[in-house]
Amino acid sequence: MNFFKTLYKFLGRLEGFAIAIVLLVLYVVLIMAAPTVFTRPMIYMSFLETVPPTLIAALGLTLVITAGEIDLSFPAVVSLSGFALSWGWKTFDPAYGAVIGIVLALAAGALVGYLNGLMVARIGVPSIMATLAANFFWYGISILLAGGLQQTLKGSGESFVRQLLVGRPFFNIPVQALWSLALAVFLWFVLNRHKFGESVMFIGDNANVARVMGVNVEATRIRLFTVQGMIAAFAGIIVTLDIGVFYPDQGNFLLPAMASVFVGGTSIAGGAGSIFGTFFGSYVIGSLAAGVVATTISGYWVQVVEGGVMAAVVVLNAATGKGDFGGLFNRFRQVGRGSGET
Repeated sequence: MNFFKTLYKFLGRLEGFAIAIVLLVLYVVLIMAAPTVFTRPMIYMSFLETVPPTLIAALGLTLVITAGEIDLSFPAVVSLSGFALSWGWKTFDPAYGAVIGIVLALAAGALVGYLNGLMVARIGVPSIMATLAANFFWYGISILLAGGLQQTLKGSGESFVRQLLVGRPFFNIPVQALWSLALAVFLWFVLNRHKFGESVMFIGDNANVARVMGVNVEATRIRLFTVQGMIAAFAGIIVTLDIGVFYPDQGNFLLPAMASVFVGGTSIAGGAGSIFGTFFGSYVIGSLAAGVVATTISGYWVQVVEGGVMAAVVVLNAATGKGDFGGLFNRFRQVGRGSGET
């Protein structure tokens, strides 16, 4: 009994454990509702291919929200970085054009993030306004540069760079899923084991106190938005290479990415972020639409189901706090006693 109690407490404290259980339950329900689809590996391979771009963007957004800020410009960065990649691809020799395109894409993301950071940290513009303006501006720049047209990455199927980033060399598993997992592990260590992550959480909790504690708030915010820009650019690179085509509105996953962050348990008020919560939350959000359609329910129900699941998971995260499942049961008991008294 003591062993199971100890195991229960240990699992309850694991970051993202609650949302991982939700994901597992979701797949069990989908297997029961649509066995012909969800008992076959192809649907899961599809998720491993399509979810990573949203997941990557959401991981960067988790850091920003943990700092008490918001970034609404990353969809435009996904588009701009995709254009930079396609431009380098077609402009330079195929032997190294892909590498130049990737460097340009990451540089474009870093530039947008750095400018966002300057507006927020130095000028004092609220991040929601600064990044909203940046989203419109850089989306417009992408459309202007591309002439509103999509661009094909010719010969991308044989490119080593493409195989490295979005190929399937290991048991037909999309490599972008492994890249997104590696990024999640890296950012978890940054947020929980590095001075930069400690500063980010201090700022999100109380920027004034962080400043008194010796944190360079302005410099940290600038670095944070710069890193977020590069992470969003990486998502744009993955999207463009995966489909082999750049199109101007390819970054239209703002709401799924934000939903992944909040479903994963990151506090909207800042000061606390869950990298692995976002990781599992992205797969919850990314699996819902296909799951609802596979159950033969009308497609009109997709958003209703998504909204209901999101609300339920957010309530679960709020009730359990930091993995304390006992707190959830205590709250239910309190509600029961209160209704009994009335």
